[in-house]
Amino acid sequence: MSKLNLDQITNLYSLLSVEGIGPGKIRSLLSKFRSTEKILSADYNLLIEVDGISTNLASRIQKVNQQRLKIKNGVENELIKLEKLGGRIITVWDDEFPTLLKKIFDPPLMLQIKGRILKKDDYSIAMVGTRQPTNYGKIQAEKFATDLARQNITTVSGMARGIDSITHSTSLKSGGRTIAVIGSGLDVIYPPENKKLFEQIAENGAVISEFPLGTKPDASNFPKRNRIISGLSLGCIIIETGITGGALQTASFALDQNREVFALPG
Repeated sequence: MSKLNLDQITNLYSLLSVEGIGPGKIRSLLSKFRSTEKILSADYNLLIEVDGISTNLASRIQKVNQQRLKIKNGVENELIKLEKLGGRIITVWDDEFPTLLKKIFDPPLMLQIKGRILKKDDYSIAMVGTRQPTNYGKIQAEKFATDLARQNITTVSGMARGIDSITHSTSLKSGGRTIAVIGSGLDVIYPPENKKLFEQIAENGAVISEFPLGTKPDASNFPKRNRIISGLSLGCIIIETGITGGALQTASFALDQNREVFALPG
């Protein structure tokens, strides 16, 4: 469970609900005001002194306080639903928050998680690739996942069809740990045929989402997801992806984050 209390989590949700405000701008605000409570109660003229905070954003931050009761009720309902799912919220300020993920340029401030992040998950390798692998790609993905499990290295992937699902399932069959980062809410399992795999991952690793419950797997969510996949990992293995594939995007994030990238062409 997060170190933050309900009011502090509500503050975060309030700020993130402001159009144009994301984790990066919240970090800039925190560097000046030191707490989310002080940000939300800050004077307009002080807000616009912060780099990246325009006059419009400052006005929106002040106006969001008018919706606080509604947002707090929403947070309480979210926490109740998460508990029923066996999930919880962790924040970047919590000890459980993945160490490697904290080091990227734009780490998420909050994650919803089902399962557990362990210290040994600092030794993780991401493996992602095409949804329609060749037989060669499937065999190599299974080999890599098996060898990584034997070396007690956690695998990270996105629970998509194809290479992602092979990575997770093979890691589990080999007695290893695996982490899935999804582009939807924890209550929206996609693809739906991976429901059993979802539960198995949560029991022997973790399923992670940056998105609130009920979020559908829209295309715009996947770049955010992909930066977390690479951010959780020391390196990234790309297996058979097209030039426009999401796996190539994950490789690009990995390079930006100064992580290793390995490729198996298709």
